[in-house]
Amino acid sequence: MKTSRRQLVLGSLAAALPLSALRSAHASTFPERPITFICPWPAGGTADQSMRALCQVASTVLGQAIAVENRAGASGMIGAKALASARPDGYTIGQIPISVTRFSQIGTLQADPRKDYSYLARTSGQTFGVAVPVDSPYKTLAEFVAFAKANPGKLTYAHAGLGGATHVGMEEFASVAGIQLTNVPYKGGAEALQGVLGKQVDALADSSSWAPHVEAGKLRLLATWGEQRTPRFKDTPTLKESGYNVVVDAPNGIGAPKGLDPAIAAKLRDAFRQAVASAEFKAVADRIDAPVLYLDGPDYEKYVNQVYQRETVLIDKLKLRELLRG
Repeated sequence: MKTSRRQLVLGSLAAALPLSALRSAHASTFPERPITFICPWPAGGTADQSMRALCQVASTVLGQAIAVENRAGASGMIGAKALASARPDGYTIGQIPISVTRFSQIGTLQADPRKDYSYLARTSGQTFGVAVPVDSPYKTLAEFVAFAKANPGKLTYAHAGLGGATHVGMEEFASVAGIQLTNVPYKGGAEALQGVLGKQVDALADSSSWAPHVEAGKLRLLATWGEQRTPRFKDTPTLKESGYNVVVDAPNGIGAPKGLDPAIAAKLRDAFRQAVASAEFKAVADRIDAPVLYLDGPDYEKYVNQVYQRETVLIDKLKLRELLRG
């Protein structure tokens, strides 16, 4: 009886407290248990490696473990949807691929990146590039473009899937260059790489999966797609400096479901700010050629909205909806 009466009294007191006070009390003790981090890519890939490095440092800052849970599939959209649908209590966070701005408009993602996420940090980008077999007749990007102009549709390129960054980036380049290429979609970058190494296609559009093969003398890198040259391949020009105003770096970001308590969001933002600045993360980023592109949560949210608007134009320009319908 005493226990029941005590519970009743405590319940009445809790009910009497304003919601803001309860939220404040919850935020002050956060986190009280391990956090789940949804990575929308397979284990072992470059995105997975970078996210695990960040989570390891952030867990030290927060004083709780962060368990990485891989939910791969649909070009990252399975994990992105799972994150948007989770409880906004701070105990489920995850990577938000910037391609949510494209796939939400095409219909592949049943979530709106402008409304359904709380943004915590933009972390790092990716180094994309165009590579050809080392015995290819195209020694430079200019030679590649010249042949494509003279032979519309004859040149083929492998990429990691329709609508993804490598497909859209290559088509944007082709549009700016005034050439027509034939895209050959594969089930991921690893298979696309094998398609080029096996001489099934003329060129590869991918993130840095080509890097060790360029260094081994099996592939020739014609151009990278970043704002600046990548230090590891400093002799290779960017698309932009080659005269094509195209920049693709597909930054990774970290977020949570919409409705996250601002005080909890502040703790998570601070933890991942420290993680991005850490020596541990820089070592991983350098190893996978991932330029650090940090933005704090509010600025990252503004960036996502800007990309969403650009994607709206690009989707119509490249007729992506028609391409994906087959």
